[in-house]
Amino acid sequence: MADTGSGRKRIIVVGGGVSGMAAAHRVVELAAARGTPIDICVLEARDQLGGSLVTNRHDGFLVEAGPDSFITQKPWALALCKRLGLTDEIIPTNPAFRRTFVVRRGRLHPIPEGFLLLAPSRIMPFVTSRLFSWPGKLRMGLDLILPARDHGRDGDESLASFVRRRFGREALERVAQPLVGGIYTADPEKLSLRATMPRFLEMEAEHRSLILGMRRGAKAMARAAQERKTVQSVDSGARYSMFVSLASGMSRLIDVLRSRLPADAIRTNAAVTRIAPVSGRWQVSLADGATEIADGAILTCAAYHSAELVRPLDASLADDLASISYASSATMSLAFRRDDVPNPLDGFGFVVPAVENKTLIAVTFNSVKFAGRAPDGWVLMRAFLGGAMQPDVYDMDDARLRDAVLRDLRDLLGIEAPPRFVELYRWPRSMPQYPVGHLHAVAAIHNKLASWPGLAIGGSAFGGVGIPDCVYSGEQAAEAVVAHLADARVLASTASSGESGAAFAGGSRGTRIGRCSP
Repeated sequence: MADTGSGRKRIIVVGGGVSGMAAAHRVVELAAARGTPIDICVLEARDQLGGSLVTNRHDGFLVEAGPDSFITQKPWALALCKRLGLTDEIIPTNPAFRRTFVVRRGRLHPIPEGFLLLAPSRIMPFVTSRLFSWPGKLRMGLDLILPARDHGRDGDESLASFVRRRFGREALERVAQPLVGGIYTADPEKLSLRATMPRFLEMEAEHRSLILGMRRGAKAMARAAQERKTVQSVDSGARYSMFVSLASGMSRLIDVLRSRLPADAIRTNAAVTRIAPVSGRWQVSLADGATEIADGAILTCAAYHSAELVRPLDASLADDLASISYASSATMSLAFRRDDVPNPLDGFGFVVPAVENKTLIAVTFNSVKFAGRAPDGWVLMRAFLGGAMQPDVYDMDDARLRDAVLRDLRDLLGIEAPPRFVELYRWPRSMPQYPVGHLHAVAAIHNKLASWPGLAIGGSAFGGVGIPDCVYSGEQAAEAVVAHLADARVLASTASSGESGAAFAGGSRGTRIGRCSP
């Protein structure tokens, strides 16, 4: 679809996951705000949009195949939901059971109150916890007197190295590895702290002791909470827990994003094989032999697939993208009668340290965590499997994997009865790994992208695996391409008229969105 001279431009998004859909929606928002006509086209290789955001509903159960929630401390997903009119559909976690358990020697122990990922912010719950041995607690207490390490401005360290240095081996094995493993499905010996949890490096630099830093932070949060209560009568805005979901499931986000784009702006079963610059624009080649032409292109597919697309264009950029490794993971949802589960289920679930030698990485009690996930009298839970540390588990066939999960649930929760149903979802090469130095690799990729104006790359491989990170990555890519088109238009207008003008000046004031060629 060529630019007819009316100022209309066209952007193609490759990949219809949450990053791609957020990017397409952001293009629409920017076009409307600036009164600039931009056609948007989303090409998705699979037969449905959403990537890992898949919600299935049947017999009163709501089953999430991928992420079941997002964090509100990172504001981008929450902000997007508000702009989409989804505020009334946002639901918090169950306030009565906001705690997580860790398996130790085959039994579930609650993570001490005030313990946040790596360090305690409250002393007494930590001291009285049975999760750690007394030698382990004493070693963790040495954090109070240990000196800080100077990492410099961009220094990095693996999660395992950092936790062992500050808190000792037991803290790594019993808490840090299983908690972080449940998020990134990663090997802590390789995982970059700078890329995943930089706040802990910053806390060490500022406070020396993480325990002191956590306690000071907790006091500051308590003061802020008290101030919010003071102004609550004046400004009674919505209040959310740290994690929230959507009442009808996370795929609702994708459904609403799609509704903001005309149907002819979306093409599924449209695998892209190559992109190439042609006369200042971008030619996108598809597996079915079709080609699309656009003024800008946004790649939000997996980094290894983006590498294939750009290799004919820039082998060095392709090599950098291909160097980002991925782990395969799976989720298994199971439904049981509540009377058949002896465990009180008085938390959101549990994580399993690798030293326990179980099949499970973690289990979430979905029907406890969020309302409306199972009918009365039933329990819905979900197991997390595979990842970088257990690739052999992912490789099990379905029957063996099911038996192994049921065996672990029997041992840990006392469940002897068969489940009403089991739903297994495999996600091959779905979890990007962030090794030490990952941020330098990402910076190199973006530096090389600067040589190709109008091309942007986003997705979970670069800034984070959570939904807010993916939304942010997609929106940033969209803003970069739209800004490029604005600059190009100003330069073209200046060259033709000999006058300077504002970006997006002239042309139609209406916004047209769509369409993909049939």
